[in-house]
Amino acid sequence: MAERAAVREEPIRLFRSDFLEFFSHISPLMVAVLWTPVVVFFIVRAIVVAGPDWPVVVPAGVFSGWFVWTFAEYMLHRFVFHYHPKTERLKRVFFMMHGVHHAQPMCMTRLVMPPALSIPVGVLFYGLFHLLFVDGLAAPQWFNPVFGGFVGGYLVYDMLHYSIHHSSARSGIFFAIRKHHLRHHGPCSFMRFGVTFSLWDHVFGTMPQAPCQELLRNRPEEDWSPPVKP
Repeated sequence: MAERAAVREEPIRLFRSDFLEFFSHISPLMVAVLWTPVVVFFIVRAIVVAGPDWPVVVPAGVFSGWFVWTFAEYMLHRFVFHYHPKTERLKRVFFMMHGVHHAQPMCMTRLVMPPALSIPVGVLFYGLFHLLFVDGLAAPQWFNPVFGGFVGGYLVYDMLHYSIHHSSARSGIFFAIRKHHLRHHGPCSFMRFGVTFSLWDHVFGTMPQAPCQELLRNRPEEDWSPPVKP
């Protein structure tokens, strides 16, 4: 019942401007339309560049790119999205980035990353991968499949994240993934940062080994209330 009520809840307004507010509400369809051609382009290009070695290079590169994405997903979620700044200005910025999702986790139009954020992040990682594989390692045949796998990992993440918050699955692997993430939206939101892959929670010690109420004895809940407007 709580989830259903949250779906009907009026979304928190982030901007005074109606124009800016409009672009703070994103459909998963927009994400799919924007990024699916990017993934296809880089994988097709990978096949062309790799030549006769593509049956080995492309699957291995795509898998490696996806694996790197899961690590980036964890690190960005834990250390960027869950950063709690001190100044009111920065509090508003980080609330718009991620805090609003914790304040209203079932808001259907704020479950995927807006292009205003995803495109700069994509450009940044494009540059890093190009610097590593083309300029650093002189292995351009690996650049396209790895970057394609990385972007594909992001696309899966956004689609899966949307489904997690609006699925009623009660069994199977998807249910386990959904249960893991929805617990992150409980009082212990400082745990369980992996969304598509929980491995990094085990590696970096953010998979709880004790009940949430016991953890809260040593650390308070994170504050996801909207910041005070100037």
